[in-house]
Amino acid sequence: MKLWGGRFTKEENQLVHNFNASISFDQKFYKQDIEGSIAHVTQLGTVGIITEDEMRKIIEGLKGIKADIESGKLEISEESEDIHSFVEANLIERIGEPGKKLHTGRSRNDQVALDMKLYTRDEVKEVDELLKNLLNVILRIMKENVDTYMPGFTHLQKAQPITLAHHFGAYFEMFKRDRDRLKDIYKRMNYCPIGSGALAGTTYPLDRNLTASLLGFEGPTLNSMDSVSDRDYLIEFLSAMCTIMMHLSRFSEEIIIWNSNEYRFVELDDAYSTGSSIMPQKKNPDIAELVRGKTGRVYGALMSLLTTMKGLPLAYNKDMQEDKEFTFDAIDTTKGCISLFTGMIDTMSFNKDNMESSAKNGFTNATDAADYLVGKGVPFRDAHGIVGQLVLFCIEKDIALDDMTLEEYKAISPVFEEDIYEAISLKTCVEKRMTIGAPGMEAMKKVIAINEKYMSE
Repeated sequence: MKLWGGRFTKEENQLVHNFNASISFDQKFYKQDIEGSIAHVTQLGTVGIITEDEMRKIIEGLKGIKADIESGKLEISEESEDIHSFVEANLIERIGEPGKKLHTGRSRNDQVALDMKLYTRDEVKEVDELLKNLLNVILRIMKENVDTYMPGFTHLQKAQPITLAHHFGAYFEMFKRDRDRLKDIYKRMNYCPIGSGALAGTTYPLDRNLTASLLGFEGPTLNSMDSVSDRDYLIEFLSAMCTIMMHLSRFSEEIIIWNSNEYRFVELDDAYSTGSSIMPQKKNPDIAELVRGKTGRVYGALMSLLTTMKGLPLAYNKDMQEDKEFTFDAIDTTKGCISLFTGMIDTMSFNKDNMESSAKNGFTNATDAADYLVGKGVPFRDAHGIVGQLVLFCIEKDIALDDMTLEEYKAISPVFEEDIYEAISLKTCVEKRMTIGAPGMEAMKKVIAINEKYMSE
């Protein structure tokens, strides 16, 4: 059934129908379409635009359609132009004349705007819940590894010693901010567009506050043209998902590196790894690689919608139908990546000895050696040069700073004494860093306590 046709004298060309139709993808929000229609009809009946009996019959019919779709009794037909016309046609078929009053006081423009908002609002909450699960896993790993020493990197070069808890804590902060962005988006988008009509409202005495309340919105949108013609909340959501994927991709890149034979920092669980069809020794970090690869897919969805929207005059334009497919795919991709990544790190084991050895052999304690000299009265710039000589000496002998004899130290600077060994031990290097946000154990315990409180709220 077409929702239009009175002024047309010809049947729509089949190719035009196929090109114009959105049922293949907008059927994804049939629940939201029916939910929105029930609220709309409830409002129509409450204010007296339709009778209570008509309202009751329409609501019962809509609930029946939803139940039949979910049970498989009713299959969504792609002969319909969109999910709205499919639902309305089925309603009229089931209850007759009252079904023709479903669309009173609304347009497909404000109807689809509502459906997309309801769908997106649900998905924002789902993505947030998945991030919360990921944060719980990260926090567990942090709590278990406050004294697991490893190198911290800059430029992919070993820089200073840190702990695994501190490293994972950086990602905890990233994903926590991602959740904050989702909360902001939810708050900003939570206003109801239904009742805006095609673009200029309606002459019917609708109670838009009631409809908004029935659907859990903060209130109605305040401009009917804006209500039907913008999708900035989708752009915001896609942008937030791009940031989430970027964080997942960075984390995945590190796990890929840590999983390599050169690093051997982590061991991936067999359930989250694959092998090679030709090289029997291989255990590939495919999940991490796919998360990294699928990041570009989500980026593409954002750029697609930005490009679609950039030249559209007010109000609604058919171009906006292109807001759905890429968005649906981006949401599904992001949710899948978060879930799989969470499982991967939750089952991953850490080679703590390799991490500690890597930190020692990478001269990550060189800064602390310089600080030791400063503490003995040597100007920092001179201390920096002396430690540079120490590192060069160690490279030539293929040893770590910890392996040098006191005589070798003194040969480069007589200031060194026996206490240099304690000063440059990984434990000392880490534990001396006690400011909030640093990797020292007491500082980390404070941060973990803050994170535990955050997760319980």
